[in-house]
Amino acid sequence: MDAADIVASVLVLGIIIVSLLSNVVVLICFLYNPEIRRQVPGLFILNLTFCNLLLSVSNMPLTLVGLITTGHPGGSGFCQVVGFLDTFLTTNSMLSMAALSIDRWVAVVFPLSYHSRIRHRDAVIALGYTWIHSLCFSTVATCRSWVGYHHLYASCTLCNVRAKGAGTQFIIFTVALHSLTFLLTLIVMCVTYLKVLKVARFHCKRIDVITMQTLVLLVDIHPSVRQKCLDEQKRRRLRATKKISTFIGTFVVCFSPYVITRIVELFLPGPISPHWGVLSKCLAYSKAASDPFVYSLLRHQYRKTCSLLANKVLKRSPLNSSSLRMENNGGRSNGNSSAINNTQPQTNNTQPQTNNTQPQTNNTQPQTNYTQPQTNNTQPQTNNIHPTTNKPVGQ
Repeated sequence: MDAADIVASVLVLGIIIVSLLSNVVVLICFLYNPEIRRQVPGLFILNLTFCNLLLSVSNMPLTLVGLITTGHPGGSGFCQVVGFLDTFLTTNSMLSMAALSIDRWVAVVFPLSYHSRIRHRDAVIALGYTWIHSLCFSTVATCRSWVGYHHLYASCTLCNVRAKGAGTQFIIFTVALHSLTFLLTLIVMCVTYLKVLKVARFHCKRIDVITMQTLVLLVDIHPSVRQKCLDEQKRRRLRATKKISTFIGTFVVCFSPYVITRIVELFLPGPISPHWGVLSKCLAYSKAASDPFVYSLLRHQYRKTCSLLANKVLKRSPLNSSSLRMENNGGRSNGNSSAINNTQPQTNNTQPQTNNTQPQTNNTQPQTNYTQPQTNNTQPQTNNIHPTTNKPVGQ
């Protein structure tokens, strides 16, 4: 076991750990968040996560064992089962990426009719096709005994050594497999994502025109605010380009070296360096570790779900975690304020007593008003006095 094998073993071990952890987190988010389960892309992401997890459990450990022992891991029958899974899972994951790109294209180009065009029934039909497509190629390869341990890749996969008796058939099968999986998925992703990029740039131009018109009208705007608006325009243009280049770039970088090596191996008379074969296989494995970040974990909905799960595991809420120190420092002030608040009901209870005296003072007013008719009744008596004698008229 030389230094290159040690480096390759460490690389495969790191890919296994990252792939297992990241895909398990995606699966937990899917099971925990009902909104993700209701969305149509969630079915494609679930299928992709399922394939990546099985690949991390079945094929990657055997490649690691093959690098360490530099020999055939397990028996022939066991290696054929693992080779069947390698062909099936790799093909299924590629077609799932193509289905995700079509879903994003419909969502961006036809936003108003997206829910009527892409439904859960359509997603199930698409997933059914990916499974049938993958099962056909992997079953044919297994029935023809074209899978086994390949020393060039240190893994159980399609092996041209076992297919020497059917050279032309194996060549046709291998070319058809990679043409209808890798090449087909690459064409679909390029067409759909480039159309998405075209629509995104069109909307960015409209927003930029509105922003520039606003900046022209606002003459008194501060130069720093104007510069922030211009910087936001640049970031908006680059955001869509970065996402789409990430989708297509990771697919090409991870799968193209392995696929090209498999095609060149069919027609190259001389041997290929085993270090390059192992490196190309490691790059193909790394797609299983990068898919959770490319398609799931970097999205806002998955990040929010991860934060909620982390807070639930730590038994704290997001608000309590930020205000924990404030509560500890304000303990004394809360004690003093509780003592002050306890005295307030006593002072408030005196108000009804003072208010009850008002009806007593108001009740005296009718008594004073009743005396006025008595004084007014004396006036008719003084009016009966004789005008000359100043004596009452009866005397």
